[in-house]
Amino acid sequence: MIPGGGQPNMQQLLQQAQKMQQDLAKAQEELARTEVDGQAGGGLVRATVTGSGELRALKIDPKAVDPADTETLADLIIAAVQAANENAQSLQQQKLGPLAQGLGGGGIPGLPF
Repeated sequence: MIPGGGQPNMQQLLQQAQKMQQDLAKAQEELARTEVDGQAGGGLVRATVTGSGELRALKIDPKAVDPADTETLADLIIAAVQAANENAQSLQQQKLGPLAQGLGGGGIPGLPF
């Protein structure tokens, strides 16, 4: 209900919902195109993921490769991918956060979410 006791205009509510849905789809597309990096071992291993979390590239400096110690290299790879994914999650919150607040924070007057 709108303050003052009036009923919300359903046409207006539908238009606002459609716009929010379009904005969300646009933000998701932008995330899928945006790439972020993560690194480990002082940059010996670098991972690149999309804003939606898809691994796109992995660069390993030859100095990180020790055939006698592949376990450390594996740990560096995992750490770089985790760092890249954390950066992607941060980007997701940046891009999608305002839209989620609009949905959950009364972005459409008269709707209970």
